[in-house]
Amino acid sequence: MSYRKEKKIRLTIFDYNKLKVLLIKKGFHKLYDKRQINSIYYDTDARDMFLNSEEGILPRKKMRIRWYNSNNNFTFETKISSIEGRYKKTKNLNLNSITELPKSLEDQLYGFITPSLLVSYERSYFSLKGIRITFDDKIKYHDLRLSSSISFYDPERVIEVKANIDTSDDFIEELITYTTSRFSKYSRGLLIANSLL
Repeated sequence: MSYRKEKKIRLTIFDYNKLKVLLIKKGFHKLYDKRQINSIYYDTDARDMFLNSEEGILPRKKMRIRWYNSNNNFTFETKISSIEGRYKKTKNLNLNSITELPKSLEDQLYGFITPSLLVSYERSYFSLKGIRITFDDKIKYHDLRLSSSISFYDPERVIEVKANIDTSDDFIEELITYTTSRFSKYSRGLLIANSLL
């Protein structure tokens, strides 16, 4: 397991586009083509993972099934936040379509969990000197436990900075002068879909 440093920056559409241009001028290069990311987050009936995230409780988890664009290559991801840092476990799933996604799972820490929220967005990937930056836009949420089929769009954009745990914060802040902030798509999606944000 390797711990990593993650920083998130919430931006308006204007600042999002401005920063993207600035970083490319500084030498960031495109890693991959833009792609759509889809994730279904699982949680307990009481949404304990959401509540733990909101309270900042450690250790905590987020568990999701993810796929890219419209393909059927599904992965099960567990994001773990602990006192030592953050890391992610990933496992490929042998499924043919979204209809085969499990209706419930069992976790050692949380017990039985079921689908809670669908999140979709477009992501662009850039890199410079061992730092990876992703730009996420067109973020859309659908609460899978509401009877309505309405999806909700996030008015903000987010970039995520991912680096080795030993990368200097000063080095990152020299490249990106915007203030870091909390941006959990799972938490924001539930709050926006339930008109709590």
